[in-house]
Amino acid sequence: MSLNHLIIPKLLQETELIIDGEIIGKDRMQVLRINAGKLASDNKINVFAHVLQASKPGPSVLILGGVHGNEINGIEIVRRSIEHNIYDKLKCGTAVIIPLLNVYGFINFSRDVPDGKDVNRSFPGHINGSLASRVARILTKKILPHVDIAIDFHTGGEARYNYPQIRYTKQDIIASKIASVTGVKYLLEQPLIAHSFRKAASDMKVPAIVYEGGESIRMDRLSIDKGLGVITNVLASLDMMDMDQNQEPQEQFIIHKSSWDRASVPGIFIWEKKSGDFVHKGDKLGEIKDPYGLRTIDVISSYTGHIIGHNNASVVSLGDALFHIGHEFTKIV
Repeated sequence: MSLNHLIIPKLLQETELIIDGEIIGKDRMQVLRINAGKLASDNKINVFAHVLQASKPGPSVLILGGVHGNEINGIEIVRRSIEHNIYDKLKCGTAVIIPLLNVYGFINFSRDVPDGKDVNRSFPGHINGSLASRVARILTKKILPHVDIAIDFHTGGEARYNYPQIRYTKQDIIASKIASVTGVKYLLEQPLIAHSFRKAASDMKVPAIVYEGGESIRMDRLSIDKGLGVITNVLASLDMMDMDQNQEPQEQFIIHKSSWDRASVPGIFIWEKKSGDFVHKGDKLGEIKDPYGLRTIDVISSYTGHIIGHNNASVVSLGDALFHIGHEFTKIV
């Protein structure tokens, strides 16, 4: 499915493309170092933006990772897309590739920047704001004005595994169409969150989707492979590169509503069902055991639907989220 008819490219390429004061040439990858501040040691921190502009005009796509510094799968997907020379196949348009936005969080194995603020709750940002706000400002001031579409790669939180999924705003027709061509099994309708990157992009008329896969810190091959497929599928659907003819169709479900089944007691958590499984209401999903061998409590599904995320923690507290189940859904493929 070609999406080209939905996009009116911002960059018609009659004039020069200039990002952060640098003129972008044609048909070669340029690496920009955009200053993001300094560490307490006075060492400069830079955000690396790889930019490839083809000679032929076309859409401009932002491919972004590492808004949260500990979400390594997202960073690795974008990094590996460069290593695999995916963008050498670009026939038209422009790709702006940022593997790691939140360098501070990456250094500290943290979701946030050192002041404890979340970059993804700091958009659109301000040049004189907090550290998180300044990092967010790099995208809204220097990158988003030049792009037509954005793909933001994320990973589940600490000990929480997300089955590969796309999150988008159903009111955004273009974002909905982009989600449908990613080849990812689960498409989640999710409202815009205040001060998030996706909200800032929407305010600037840039349709954005979020890819979620795996859990923080831990690498996950399935999530990385699916994420790479998202990049190639979207670029091919925009006629920016040729489609892989050997790709098998992936069944897809739009998740309209999802809920978490939570721990009714604390203890040692042993899951039996996992993300990607389909379950029925009343199915046993796992067990919670006390550490003394005196009690075992079954975890029972409250819903019929698809498990789109689960908790990998070995010990859970009362009320902890265990299984994220999409229980209102439509199969579209």
